[in-house]
Amino acid sequence: MEYRYLKAFILTAQYASFSKAAEVLEIAQSAVSRQIKLLEENLSEELIIRSSKKVLLTSKGRELYIAASNFDKTALNIFEQEDMRPLRIGLLHGLLESWFHPILSTYYKNFNRNMEVTVMTPLNLKAGLGEGQFDIIFTTENIQSELITSLKLFDERIILISRDEIDQERLADYRWIVYSDQDNMYKTTKVSSKSIVQVDSITTIVNLVKSGVGIATVPAHTIKRSDKLFTYELPQFDDSLIYMSTLNYKTMPKHIKEIAQLVRAD
Repeated sequence: MEYRYLKAFILTAQYASFSKAAEVLEIAQSAVSRQIKLLEENLSEELIIRSSKKVLLTSKGRELYIAASNFDKTALNIFEQEDMRPLRIGLLHGLLESWFHPILSTYYKNFNRNMEVTVMTPLNLKAGLGEGQFDIIFTTENIQSELITSLKLFDERIILISRDEIDQERLADYRWIVYSDQDNMYKTTKVSSKSIVQVDSITTIVNLVKSGVGIATVPAHTIKRSDKLFTYELPQFDDSLIYMSTLNYKTMPKHIKEIAQLVRAD
């Protein structure tokens, strides 16, 4: 069933006139009649009783008109309200609390759109994008498939931070401040600290280190010069890459294109 056939039928039924439907569609009246005839053939049902004076709907025609009109209104609402559609973004916690802040500020100097920002793990971000939960995600995984495509943005370097100078050979002797049980601190040494504080906020982790509570591993971009912390390179960690991922659109929707162009220009 072609949508143009259905549209011709809806307008003809609405105005009870082939000529009025043709005027709205800006096509010939004979084309409207032909499209409705093809629709009837596709459905194997007579929808309209034709006469020289008026257009009458059959019982099946009336039922289809009600259902098709509701569908048409819903479809138009979906596409006509794209400018008001909220942008759904998923990203890693460290990116939200550092890198994404200035991008968000710049975005709202140029656009006015509702936005939903959610923090998740790389695995959940990938699943959420594939399931339609997000419009765009920023993560460490390069996802290339028939459904999803990724663009490399920048390298993310992991560093060790402390308020005071430490002995890197004895990391287990210090209190650790970690984000989760998968934190990079657990990969820095074979022996774990007996004193561990788990906090699911990168900003809080940095602040606790600044207060002398313990040591932590964080992405380098989360640390400012004004933090006045000791930083240590961790050569055992390869730099992570940060990617921007979206569904593999032929033509990217406007509300996603806005933020994607801004990120690429950053």
